Amino acid sequence: MPPGPILPIGIDYTPAYEQGGGIGRYVRELVAALAEYDAETPYRLFVAGANRKPLPTPPGPNFSYAPCRLTPDWLARLWHRARLPIPVEWWTGPLRLYHATDFTLPPVRRGAPTLLTVHDLSFVRVPGAASPSLKAYLDRVVPRSVYRADHVLADSQATKDDLVALYRTPPEKVTVLLSGVHARFRPTHDATLRARYGIGERPFVLAVGTVQPRKNYERLMRALAGLPDSLSEVQLVIAGGRGWLEGPIYAAVEALGLRDRVHFIGFAADEDLPALYTAARCLAFPSLYEGFGLPILEAMACGAPVLTSNVSSLVEVAGDAAVLVDPHSEASIRDGLARILTDDSLRERLVADGFRQAAAFTWARAAAHLRDLYARFARPSR
Repeated sequence: MPPGPILPIGIDYTPAYEQGGGIGRYVRELVAALAEYDAETPYRLFVAGANRKPLPTPPGPNFSYAPCRLTPDWLARLWHRARLPIPVEWWTGPLRLYHATDFTLPPVRRGAPTLLTVHDLSFVRVPGAASPSLKAYLDRVVPRSVYRADHVLADSQATKDDLVALYRTPPEKVTVLLSGVHARFRPTHDATLRARYGIGERPFVLAVGTVQPRKNYERLMRALAGLPDSLSEVQLVIAGGRGWLEGPIYAAVEALGLRDRVHFIGFAADEDLPALYTAARCLAFPSLYEGFGLPILEAMACGAPVLTSNVSSLVEVAGDAAVLVDPHSEASIRDGLARILTDDSLRERLVADGFRQAAAFTWARAAAHLRDLYARFARPSR
Protein backbone atom coordinates (compact mmCIF):
# COMPACT_ATOMS: atom_id res chain seq x y z
CA MET A 1 0.00 0.00 0.00
CA PRO A 2 1.25 3.52 -0.75
CA PRO A 3 2.13 5.57 2.31
CA GLY A 4 -0.59 7.86 3.63
CA PRO A 5 -0.27 11.64 3.77
CA ILE A 6 2.18 13.20 6.21
CA LEU A 7 0.26 14.45 9.23
CA PRO A 8 0.74 18.14 10.03
CA ILE A 9 1.80 19.81 13.24
CA GLY A 10 -0.89 22.06 14.65
CA ILE A 11 -0.14 25.49 16.12
CA ASP A 12 -2.60 27.85 17.79
CA TYR A 13 -2.26 31.00 15.69
CA THR A 14 -5.21 32.79 17.30
CA PRO A 15 -3.10 35.31 19.27
CA ALA A 16 -1.26 36.32 16.08
CA TYR A 17 -4.61 36.89 14.35
CA GLU A 18 -6.26 38.73 17.25
CA GLN A 19 -3.54 40.73 19.02
CA GLY A 20 -1.30 43.43 17.63
CA GLY A 21 1.36 43.25 20.33
CA GLY A 22 2.35 41.06 23.25
CA ILE A 23 1.66 37.37 22.72
CA GLY A 24 0.24 38.12 19.27
CA ARG A 25 3.56 39.52 18.08
CA TYR A 26 5.44 36.66 19.75
CA VAL A 27 3.42 34.04 17.85
CA ARG A 28 3.64 35.93 14.53
CA GLU A 29 7.41 36.34 14.75
CA LEU A 30 8.03 32.79 15.90
CA VAL A 31 5.87 31.21 13.19
CA ALA A 32 7.35 33.47 10.50
CA ALA A 33 10.86 32.39 11.55
CA LEU A 34 9.73 28.75 11.61
CA ALA A 35 8.49 29.13 8.02
CA GLU A 36 11.92 30.36 6.95
CA TYR A 37 13.68 27.55 8.81
CA ASP A 38 11.41 24.65 7.81
CA ALA A 39 9.92 24.58 4.31
CA GLU A 40 8.99 20.88 4.34
CA THR A 41 6.98 19.93 7.42
CA PRO A 42 3.24 20.57 6.96
CA TYR A 43 1.76 22.93 9.57
CA ARG A 44 -1.88 23.72 10.38
CA LEU A 45 -2.51 27.10 11.98
CA PHE A 46 -5.63 27.00 14.13
CA VAL A 47 -7.45 30.36 14.27
CA ALA A 48 -10.47 30.94 16.50
CA GLY A 49 -12.95 33.65 15.51
CA ALA A 50 -11.55 33.53 12.00
CA ASN A 51 -14.62 35.10 10.39
CA ARG A 52 -13.98 38.48 12.02
CA LYS A 53 -11.48 39.67 9.39
CA PRO A 54 -9.58 38.16 6.45
CA LEU A 55 -6.83 35.72 7.28
CA PRO A 56 -3.35 36.88 6.29
CA THR A 57 -1.33 35.09 3.66
CA PRO A 58 0.13 31.91 5.18
CA PRO A 59 3.79 32.40 6.18
CA GLY A 60 4.95 29.61 3.88
CA PRO A 61 3.70 27.12 1.27
CA ASN A 62 3.77 24.29 3.85
CA PHE A 63 1.49 26.28 6.19
CA SER A 64 -2.30 26.26 5.96
CA TYR A 65 -5.10 27.61 8.13
CA ALA A 66 -7.65 25.72 10.17
CA PRO A 67 -10.26 28.46 10.69
CA CYS A 68 -12.89 28.19 13.41
CA ARG A 69 -15.89 30.53 13.46
CA LEU A 70 -16.30 30.20 17.24
CA THR A 71 -14.60 33.06 19.10
CA PRO A 72 -11.91 32.47 21.71
CA ASP A 73 -14.42 33.45 24.42
CA TRP A 74 -16.89 30.83 23.24
CA LEU A 75 -14.21 28.17 23.01
CA ALA A 76 -13.09 29.06 26.55
CA ARG A 77 -16.65 28.52 27.74
CA LEU A 78 -16.93 25.17 25.97
CA TRP A 79 -13.43 23.83 26.62
CA HIS A 80 -12.49 25.22 30.00
CA ARG A 81 -15.69 26.18 31.82
CA ALA A 82 -18.09 23.46 30.62
CA ARG A 83 -15.10 21.15 29.93
CA LEU A 84 -16.70 19.64 26.84
CA PRO A 85 -14.31 17.18 25.16
CA ILE A 86 -14.55 18.73 21.68
CA PRO A 87 -11.07 18.09 20.22
CA VAL A 88 -9.25 20.81 18.35
CA GLU A 89 -8.86 18.25 15.54
CA TRP A 90 -12.49 18.96 14.58
CA TRP A 91 -11.01 21.98 12.81
CA THR A 92 -7.41 20.98 12.15
CA GLY A 93 -7.87 17.36 11.16
CA PRO A 94 -5.49 14.62 12.44
CA LEU A 95 -2.21 15.97 13.84
CA ARG A 96 1.25 14.72 14.72
CA LEU A 97 1.41 17.24 17.58
CA TYR A 98 -0.52 20.27 18.81
CA HIS A 99 1.20 23.39 20.17
CA ALA A 100 -1.01 25.63 22.32
CA THR A 101 0.73 29.02 22.34
CA ASP A 102 -1.28 31.01 24.88
CA PHE A 103 -1.45 29.49 28.39
CA THR A 104 -4.37 27.07 27.93
CA LEU A 105 -4.59 23.65 26.32
CA PRO A 106 -7.75 22.54 24.47
CA PRO A 107 -8.96 18.95 24.29
CA VAL A 108 -6.80 16.93 21.90
CA ARG A 109 -7.50 13.43 20.65
CA ARG A 110 -5.66 10.68 22.44
CA GLY A 111 -2.38 9.93 20.75
CA ALA A 112 -1.52 13.45 19.64
CA PRO A 113 1.26 14.87 21.87
CA THR A 114 0.85 18.41 23.17
CA LEU A 115 3.14 21.35 23.84
CA LEU A 116 1.96 24.34 25.87
CA THR A 117 3.56 27.77 26.05
CA VAL A 118 3.23 29.59 29.37
CA HIS A 119 4.50 33.13 28.98
CA ASP A 120 4.43 34.14 32.65
CA LEU A 121 2.65 33.60 35.95
CA SER A 122 2.03 37.28 36.64
CA PHE A 123 -1.53 36.57 37.76
CA VAL A 124 0.00 34.56 40.62
CA ARG A 125 3.05 36.71 41.36
CA VAL A 126 1.28 40.09 41.01
CA PRO A 127 -2.38 39.22 41.68
CA GLY A 128 -3.55 42.81 41.99
CA ALA A 129 -2.51 43.54 38.40
CA ALA A 130 -5.16 41.24 36.90
CA SER A 131 -8.92 41.67 36.97
CA PRO A 132 -10.49 39.37 39.59
CA SER A 133 -12.53 37.47 37.00
CA LEU A 134 -9.54 36.85 34.73
CA LYS A 135 -7.37 35.79 37.66
CA ALA A 136 -10.01 33.34 38.87
CA TYR A 137 -10.25 31.84 35.38
CA LEU A 138 -6.48 31.54 34.93
CA ASP A 139 -6.00 30.09 38.40
CA ARG A 140 -8.32 27.25 37.41
CA VAL A 141 -7.34 26.64 33.83
CA VAL A 142 -3.58 27.23 33.57
CA PRO A 143 -2.48 24.70 36.24
CA ARG A 144 -4.80 22.12 34.68
CA SER A 145 -3.34 22.80 31.23
CA VAL A 146 0.23 22.57 32.51
CA TYR A 147 -0.56 19.23 34.12
CA ARG A 148 -2.19 17.82 30.94
CA ALA A 149 0.48 18.98 28.49
CA ASP A 150 3.20 16.55 27.49
CA HIS A 151 5.76 19.36 27.65
CA VAL A 152 5.73 23.05 28.58
CA LEU A 153 7.63 25.92 26.98
CA ALA A 154 8.55 28.93 29.13
CA ASP A 155 9.63 32.31 27.76
CA SER A 156 12.43 32.65 30.31
CA GLN A 157 14.27 30.89 33.10
CA ALA A 158 12.29 33.06 35.54
CA THR A 159 9.01 31.66 34.20
CA LYS A 160 10.36 28.11 34.34
CA ASP A 161 11.38 28.68 37.95
CA ASP A 162 7.87 29.95 38.72
CA LEU A 163 6.28 26.89 37.10
CA VAL A 164 8.42 24.63 39.23
CA ALA A 165 7.92 26.62 42.44
CA LEU A 166 4.24 27.54 42.14
CA TYR A 167 2.78 24.56 40.26
CA ARG A 168 5.31 21.91 41.31
CA THR A 169 5.96 21.16 37.66
CA PRO A 170 8.88 18.75 37.21
CA PRO A 171 11.85 20.77 35.90
CA GLU A 172 12.44 18.23 33.13
CA LYS A 173 8.94 18.93 31.81
CA VAL A 174 9.76 22.59 31.08
CA THR A 175 12.02 23.98 28.34
CA VAL A 176 13.02 27.64 28.10
CA LEU A 177 12.44 28.96 24.58
CA LEU A 178 13.85 32.47 24.31
CA SER A 179 12.38 35.11 22.02
CA GLY A 180 14.27 37.07 19.38
CA VAL A 181 14.57 40.50 17.82
CA HIS A 182 13.48 41.02 14.21
CA ALA A 183 16.04 42.55 11.84
CA ARG A 184 13.75 45.54 11.25
CA PHE A 185 14.67 46.79 14.72
CA ARG A 186 17.69 48.96 14.03
CA PRO A 187 18.38 52.71 14.30
CA THR A 188 15.68 54.30 12.13
CA HIS A 189 14.88 57.97 11.60
CA ASP A 190 11.48 59.22 10.50
CA ALA A 191 11.05 62.98 10.06
CA THR A 192 7.25 62.78 10.28
CA LEU A 193 7.02 60.50 13.33
CA ARG A 194 6.69 63.18 16.02
CA ALA A 195 3.98 65.05 14.14
CA ARG A 196 2.01 61.86 13.42
CA TYR A 197 1.92 60.90 17.06
CA GLY A 198 1.61 64.43 18.46
CA ILE A 199 4.81 64.11 20.46
CA GLY A 200 6.32 67.53 19.71
CA GLU A 201 10.02 68.32 19.60
CA ARG A 202 10.92 68.02 23.29
CA PRO A 203 13.03 65.04 24.43
CA PHE A 204 11.00 62.06 25.59
CA VAL A 205 11.25 58.86 27.57
CA LEU A 206 9.42 56.02 25.85
CA ALA A 207 7.37 53.32 27.60
CA VAL A 208 5.90 50.45 25.57
CA GLY A 209 3.12 48.17 26.74
CA THR A 210 -0.60 47.90 27.38
CA VAL A 211 -1.98 50.43 29.86
CA GLN A 212 -2.49 48.18 32.90
CA PRO A 213 -1.18 48.02 36.49
CA ARG A 214 1.65 45.53 35.92
CA LYS A 215 3.47 48.01 33.68
CA ASN A 216 3.93 50.29 36.71
CA TYR A 217 3.06 53.49 34.86
CA GLU A 218 1.86 55.31 37.97
CA ARG A 219 5.25 55.03 39.70
CA LEU A 220 6.97 55.92 36.44
CA MET A 221 4.90 59.11 36.21
CA ARG A 222 5.64 60.02 39.82
CA ALA A 223 9.33 59.46 39.08
CA LEU A 224 9.05 61.78 36.07
CA ALA A 225 7.38 64.44 38.21
CA GLY A 226 10.22 64.14 40.74
CA LEU A 227 13.05 64.77 38.26
CA PRO A 228 15.09 67.94 38.88
CA ASP A 229 14.03 71.19 37.25
CA SER A 230 16.84 70.87 34.71
CA LEU A 231 14.92 67.91 33.23
CA SER A 232 11.47 69.50 33.33
CA GLU A 233 11.26 69.51 29.54
CA VAL A 234 11.46 65.72 29.33
CA GLN A 235 8.18 64.08 28.30
CA LEU A 236 6.88 60.55 28.83
CA VAL A 237 5.39 58.85 25.77
CA ILE A 238 3.40 55.70 26.50
CA ALA A 239 2.81 53.49 23.46
CA GLY A 240 0.20 50.90 24.32
CA GLY A 241 -3.48 50.15 23.91
CA ARG A 242 -6.04 50.45 26.69
CA GLY A 243 -5.95 47.47 29.01
CA TRP A 244 -7.65 46.75 32.33
CA LEU A 245 -7.80 48.49 35.71
CA GLU A 246 -6.37 51.49 33.89
CA GLY A 247 -8.55 54.22 35.43
CA PRO A 248 -6.10 55.18 38.21
CA ILE A 249 -3.27 55.38 35.67
CA TYR A 250 -5.04 58.05 33.62
CA ALA A 251 -6.19 59.82 36.80
CA ALA A 252 -2.58 60.05 37.99
CA VAL A 253 -1.69 62.29 35.05
CA GLU A 254 -4.09 64.97 36.30
CA ALA A 255 -3.26 64.43 39.97
CA LEU A 256 0.46 64.94 39.29
CA GLY A 257 -0.07 67.93 36.99
CA LEU A 258 1.56 66.13 34.06
CA ARG A 259 -1.00 66.75 31.35
CA ASP A 260 1.60 68.55 29.20
CA ARG A 261 4.34 65.97 29.82
CA VAL A 262 2.63 62.57 29.54
CA HIS A 263 1.28 61.44 26.17
CA PHE A 264 -0.71 58.25 25.62
CA ILE A 265 -0.35 57.57 21.90
CA GLY A 266 -2.22 54.25 21.87
CA PHE A 267 -1.04 51.13 20.15
CA ALA A 268 1.91 52.00 17.90
CA ALA A 269 2.08 50.21 14.56
CA ASP A 270 4.89 47.68 14.28
CA GLU A 271 6.45 49.61 11.44
CA ASP A 272 6.70 52.75 13.62
CA LEU A 273 8.33 51.14 16.65
CA PRO A 274 11.95 51.26 15.40
CA ALA A 275 11.69 55.01 14.79
CA LEU A 276 10.03 55.56 18.18
CA TYR A 277 12.81 53.68 19.97
CA THR A 278 15.46 55.58 18.00
CA ALA A 279 13.94 58.98 18.74
CA ALA A 280 13.55 58.33 22.48
CA ARG A 281 16.15 59.45 25.00
CA CYS A 282 15.64 56.06 26.62
CA LEU A 283 13.16 53.24 27.11
CA ALA A 284 11.65 53.03 30.60
CA PHE A 285 10.33 49.53 31.34
CA PRO A 286 9.91 49.36 35.15
CA SER A 287 7.38 46.54 35.05
CA LEU A 288 6.40 44.72 38.23
CA TYR A 289 6.76 41.37 36.48
CA GLU A 290 7.38 40.07 32.95
CA GLY A 291 7.68 36.66 31.38
CA PHE A 292 10.24 38.07 28.94
CA GLY A 293 10.20 41.80 28.11
CA LEU A 294 10.70 42.01 24.35
CA PRO A 295 10.66 45.86 24.21
CA ILE A 296 13.96 45.86 26.12
CA LEU A 297 15.77 44.06 23.31
CA GLU A 298 13.95 45.98 20.56
CA ALA A 299 15.00 49.28 22.11
CA MET A 300 18.60 48.09 22.48
CA ALA A 301 18.68 47.01 18.84
CA CYS A 302 17.60 50.54 17.88
CA GLY A 303 20.29 52.23 19.98
CA ALA A 304 18.10 53.38 22.87
CA PRO A 305 19.46 53.15 26.43
CA VAL A 306 17.20 51.08 28.68
CA LEU A 307 15.95 51.36 32.25
CA THR A 308 14.17 48.30 33.57
CA SER A 309 13.31 46.41 36.74
CA ASN A 310 15.54 44.13 38.79
CA VAL A 311 12.84 41.44 39.00
CA SER A 312 11.54 38.34 37.17
CA SER A 313 12.86 37.72 33.65
CA LEU A 314 13.94 41.32 33.13
CA VAL A 315 17.33 40.75 34.74
CA GLU A 316 18.20 37.88 32.39
CA VAL A 317 16.89 39.71 29.31
CA ALA A 318 18.68 43.00 30.05
CA GLY A 319 21.93 41.46 31.27
CA ASP A 320 24.43 44.18 32.15
CA ALA A 321 23.25 46.41 29.30
CA ALA A 322 20.58 48.38 31.22
CA VAL A 323 20.09 50.45 34.36
CA LEU A 324 18.22 48.18 36.78
CA VAL A 325 15.86 49.71 39.35
CA ASP A 326 13.55 48.59 42.12
CA PRO A 327 10.08 48.74 40.49
CA HIS A 328 8.45 49.27 43.89
CA SER A 329 10.53 52.37 44.62
CA GLU A 330 9.61 55.67 43.02
CA ALA A 331 12.98 57.07 44.15
CA SER A 332 14.90 54.23 42.49
CA ILE A 333 13.08 54.77 39.18
CA ARG A 334 13.58 58.55 39.41
CA ASP A 335 17.29 58.28 40.14
CA GLY A 336 17.77 55.74 37.35
CA LEU A 337 16.04 58.03 34.86
CA ALA A 338 18.12 60.99 35.97
CA ARG A 339 21.34 59.02 35.48
CA ILE A 340 20.44 57.95 31.95
CA LEU A 341 19.23 61.40 30.96
CA THR A 342 22.28 63.31 32.24
CA ASP A 343 25.29 60.97 32.16
CA ASP A 344 26.61 60.90 28.58
CA SER A 345 29.29 58.29 29.27
CA LEU A 346 26.72 55.99 30.82
CA ARG A 347 24.47 56.44 27.80
CA GLU A 348 27.30 55.57 25.44
CA ARG A 349 28.10 52.40 27.37
CA LEU A 350 24.45 51.34 27.53
CA VAL A 351 24.02 51.84 23.78
CA ALA A 352 27.13 49.80 22.91
CA ASP A 353 26.30 47.04 25.39
CA GLY A 354 22.68 47.07 24.24
CA PHE A 355 23.59 46.36 20.63
CA ARG A 356 25.60 43.32 21.77
CA GLN A 357 22.88 42.09 24.10
CA ALA A 358 20.13 42.35 21.48
CA ALA A 359 22.26 40.53 18.91
CA ALA A 360 22.30 37.45 21.14
CA PHE A 361 18.53 36.95 20.74
CA THR A 362 17.31 35.93 17.27
CA TRP A 363 14.03 34.49 16.00
CA ALA A 364 16.02 32.15 13.75
CA ARG A 365 17.60 30.56 16.82
CA ALA A 366 14.19 30.35 18.49
CA ALA A 367 12.68 28.68 15.41
CA ALA A 368 15.49 26.10 15.24
CA HIS A 369 14.99 25.30 18.92
CA LEU A 370 11.23 24.98 18.43
CA ARG A 371 11.65 22.69 15.43
CA ASP A 372 13.93 20.43 17.49
CA LEU A 373 11.25 20.24 20.18
CA TYR A 374 8.60 19.36 17.62
CA ALA A 375 10.81 16.58 16.26
CA ARG A 376 11.41 15.30 19.78
CA PHE A 377 7.75 15.11 20.84
CA ALA A 378 5.76 14.57 17.63
CA ARG A 379 4.37 11.14 16.87
CA PRO A 380 5.38 9.40 13.59
CA SER A 381 4.58 11.50 10.55
CA ARG A 382 2.13 9.08 8.90
